[in-house]
Amino acid sequence: MNWLNKLSGFTQTPYGFEWRLLRLMPTMCIAGTLLPALAAVLARFVITGSTAAELSRHIQIFDFLLIGLVLFIWSLVMTLAIGCVIVWLMKGPAYVADGYPLSYSDEPRKQ
Repeated sequence: MNWLNKLSGFTQTPYGFEWRLLRLMPTMCIAGTLLPALAAVLARFVITGSTAAELSRHIQIFDFLLIGLVLFIWSLVMTLAIGCVIVWLMKGPAYVADGYPLSYSDEPRKQ
């Protein structure tokens, strides 16, 4: 039994923008992680406070904000990657399912 019957006469769509996006995903993920980490390190030198507790609180709030930003970027990258893979699969060759008789049809039964 042949499981994959390709549709005859189907012209495959060339791959395009989804491949460019897929190639950018690792770069986006690394940049989306390193840039907030760099901002967190830089914040240690820039953020000031009158007391040590207040300074610690401001830095901690900023760190939590950056952790949220990194998680948002990761989820955005994963969503885009899933979308690109779906488009890539849909542009692939078309396959035909095996036919089977239906119990209903648009035409009445011949008796």
